[in-house]
Amino acid sequence: MLFSVVIPLYNKRAFIGLTLDCLFQQTCPDFEVIVVDDGSTDGGPEFIENAYSEPRLRLIRQANAGVSAARNKGIQEAKGEWVAFLDADDCWHPDYLACLQRLISAHPNVDMVTAKLRFIPDSTNWSPLPWTVYDPDMPAEIITDLPGRWMKGIPFSTSAVCVRRARLQQMQPCFEPGESNGEDLDLWFRLAECTPVAWMPQELMAYRAAAAGGLTSQHKALAEPPYLARMAARARSGRLSAMAAHAALKFVADQRVTLARTAFMRGDRRAAWQWLWRSGGHRFTRRWYVSLVMMALLPSSIMKRWESWRVSRATSGQAIV
Repeated sequence: MLFSVVIPLYNKRAFIGLTLDCLFQQTCPDFEVIVVDDGSTDGGPEFIENAYSEPRLRLIRQANAGVSAARNKGIQEAKGEWVAFLDADDCWHPDYLACLQRLISAHPNVDMVTAKLRFIPDSTNWSPLPWTVYDPDMPAEIITDLPGRWMKGIPFSTSAVCVRRARLQQMQPCFEPGESNGEDLDLWFRLAECTPVAWMPQELMAYRAAAAGGLTSQHKALAEPPYLARMAARARSGRLSAMAAHAALKFVADQRVTLARTAFMRGDRRAAWQWLWRSGGHRFTRRWYVSLVMMALLPSSIMKRWESWRVSRATSGQAIV
């Protein structure tokens, strides 16, 4: 079996049907589906049991332990050579797995393959369609500096990532237990320190923005995600190349600038200045200076409009400041 698709489920009864329907329309049929229910209380698991008799589908139940534990359980149960991650409110292009299959064949030295995402605002009539026609001849981008690439524009999300199972087994627990803020980025950056990433620059995955009731929706937005401290520690440990360490520290600093901007927009100027200062030795970047000027001279409403524009560029894969 080529692919194991791992879907963590927590109170997504309203969305899981569309996700599974899109999944079973894949043109590449060589996959199994592992839905790990993390203690849902909305009838989602019962819906799956009653609505689907698909032999490739397995439903595993566990007491509520969080999204990291659910994904780790799915990895543990996977039988495929590659593990693809899909959230219970996202969808794939019908040729998504076929695209990954081609990437795997074309780039046998990589352990992580992925594709561009498309953000779609949540609504009662939400649908990922119409999809663009998949171009099998489009060349992939080989990413060797994922932190640097991320700061140029968000290239993918969790539901557009597929990793060689043997690599994941070496890293278990892959997702940090108990964490739900940046736990996915933590794994992607650790993987990218070990393997290049093959990325298809075509929108083959639809991400539902701001769906409520998810496993990752509850976290303190102004708290620094723990993975950033771990990333900085790896960069300073001497185990990474000088180039990789520099990229990691620059990314950590960039995320702290984001926290500064968030605090400023919420009216917490003291915290905003503290986060800006904590950006460390990599603070003197264009984005740092833009933030400094805006926080010193402009009202938070201007920052909010700027950030809205910046996010729209980031989600379309364009350079951001």
